[in-house]
Formats: sequence, C-alpha cells, structure tokens
Amino acid sequence: MRRLRRLAHLVLFCPFSKRLQGRLPGLRVRCIFLAWLGVFAGSWLVYVHYSSYSERCRGHVCQVVICDQYRKGIISGSVCQDLCELHMVEWRTCLSVAPGQQVYSGLWRDKDVTIKCGIEETLDSKARSDAAPRRELANLGDLPSLPALVGQVLLMADFNKDNRVSLAEAKSVWALLQRNEFLLLLSLQEKEHASRLLGYCGDLYLTEGVPHGAWHAAALPPLLRPLLPPALQGALQQWLGPAWPWRAKIAIGLLEFVEELFHGSYGTFYMCETTLANVGYTATYDFKMADLQQVAPEATVRRFLQGRRCEHSTDCTYGRDCRAPCDRLMRQCKGDLIQPNLAKVCALLRGYLLPGAPADLREELGTQLRTCTTLSGLASQVEAHHSLVLSHLKTLLWKKISNTKYS
Repeated sequence: MRRLRRLAHLVLFCPFSKRLQGRLPGLRVRCIFLAWLGVFAGSWLVYVHYSSYSERCRGHVCQVVICDQYRKGIISGSVCQDLCELHMVEWRTCLSVAPGQQVYSGLWRDKDVTIKCGIEETLDSKARSDAAPRRELANLGDLPSLPALVGQVLLMADFNKDNRVSLAEAKSVWALLQRNEFLLLLSLQEKEHASRLLGYCGDLYLTEGVPHGAWHAAALPPLLRPLLPPALQGALQQWLGPAWPWRAKIAIGLLEFVEELFHGSYGTFYMCETTLANVGYTATYDFKMADLQQVAPEATVRRFLQGRRCEHSTDCTYGRDCRAPCDRLMRQCKGDLIQPNLAKVCALLRGYLLPGAPADLREELGTQLRTCTTLSGLASQVEAHHSLVLSHLKTLLWKKISNTKYS
C-alpha cells in the first residue's frame, strides 16, 4: 500500500527535486493541471467512443425486431428459421458506420458471412406481391432485361418452392428492394467482383464474408483517422498492405469491375463513393467490392439531376462524388457527370499503385494513370476512348505480373 501511495505521488505531483520545486513553485501546479487534463481528455474519448459504438452497433435490436415479425407471420425468408429458431446465425464484429444500416461480420452454417439489416419502421402491410418488385426495379431504368430480373425476384421470394408468393414473402421482398445495395446485388449476381447473396429474412440479408480491406488504416477508429497525415497514411499502406504485385492484381480486378458496371445486362452504374475503404480482396488477392451501397444505377442519378436547381457544381452532387456541371445560365444541373467511374478509379490507383512500384514501370504507369484521370463523363468520349485507356492499363499491369506466382 505504501508503494502504491508513493507511485501515485510521483505520477500526480511530478518527480522534481525540492530545490527545483522551491525555485519554480508554479511548475508543480502546472504539472498537476496537465495530469488531470489528460485524465479528463482520456475519459471523454472513452465516453464518446462508447456512446458512438452503442448508437451505431445495435444488431441485437435488429434481430429482436426481425424475429418478432417472423413469429407473428409478418415476414419470412430463407434464413428466418436459422436466425430465430435454430440460432445458427452468429453475430460477431460490428462494422456499422451509421445507425440506420447495421453491418456485422458473422458465421452461418460454418461460412463467414456479412449480416446487413436496416432498423426502420414496421413493414407496410399493404405491400402487394406483384407490383412492388416492378415499381422498385424501375430504379434501373427502362431496359429489355428487366422482366427477367423481375422473374428472378419473384423466384427468390418463393423460397419454400410452393409456386406461390405469400403475403409475408411479398412484404420481405418489398422491404429488401428498398435497399439500393440489395437491388445491385441481384443485378450483379453473375459478376465476379460482387459479393454473392446467400439468404434473407425480412429486410435482413446475408452475403459472402467481408473481404480483406485494401487500406489497413480504414480499420482505425473514426476519431483517429483525421489525425493521420497523408504521408503516414501512405506509409501504413506500404508497411501493412499487400506486396506491390498483389496490389497490381487487386487493381486489375477493380478495373474489370469498372467494365462490369459499364453497359451491363441491367444498364450502367455509377460509383458514387470512390475510396479505398470500399476496395476489398479475397485470400487469393482477387478484387471484391466491399460495399455496394454507393453504387447507383444511371437512371437513378439522372432522375436526381434532372431539373435540379443549382448555383455551383457542388449543388449537382449525388452521393459523395457523382457530380455534374451546373449550367449557370439556366441554373440547372446538366445530365453528364464531370468524372466517369474510370477517371475516379485511376485517381485512387495513383496513390495505391505508384508507391513501391518497380522502377522500370513507375514512369509509364504514372503517365497512363494521369491520362486516365483527365477523362470526362461526356457520352461522346465514354464509348471508345475509355475502353482503350482501360485496356492499356490492364495490359501494362498484367505484363508485369504474368508468368509469376502473383498471376
């Protein structure tokens, strides 16, 4: 006990000699003040982190609401029994960034999965089984392939294969189609770089497990991220991230994903939050898009921009970075985006690929990436020029890693 008191005295009252304390009487007071200020600041950070976590991470609330609706016969789905009766869905790490969209890593039937659930009001009891899918799928625009996608939705809704869609099944599908990411998952199910949909219960759904993050600093607490200077972020990326050849393989997959979003079976999609936090990869370093919530159909973006009043181009922004120019004479947003998907991805890859790139490749790679970032979103440029630039980039990277263990 005596040693503890002595240690506390040393920490709180500073280990200055009596002679020095006599000369500088104010130093002791300052030291006490700074010590208690540190304790207060630390306590405040812990409180903020805990309150933020408790607000963002409410998976238990989501499960209680979903299972309550399932037991009342309001909703149904392919994983309802495993979730609510057999308790085979294990919730693990909270990955949520907003309270309204709960995201957790988890385990289901010995598979690593991502659990996603929205905490919202009770489902509308007046939802209809036939009209709801068609109305929500209209977000993709008027495409010849939409009837096939509607059929896919109805087939998924009839999870028990009794050749009819019950009211509970219809309500579940209606709720899921309110979620932009779920709609995109259906549209991109056959694509290599989108996570596979595994099952659902109401508006809760499971996808393949969370891929590895391309930027390890993205795993830092949100309070610490703004404190990291860009130079330190780049150093963390090089020290903790994959080796450069693996990064080149991931980048090739990202470029292929851009191709998949451009004039696919269900139209064109825009990436409206182009950050490394959304870039993921598998254990074999194949690219996987970590989050599709900010990937929007072209029809949705154009509908948002059409007739929108503006003073500056910032008024014509959908999501985080899908920005169109502002016609200052008409004071309305134009329809073409300033930067297409490829230009934004190339800007991202400059910071991801150039650090640590082989010396014989760095200059040419930097030139091609700079050229790529200057591409505009004008329809006259998109068709041929974008495809040519993208093809050159992929070829340059493949030539460097082909015939090696990294390919």
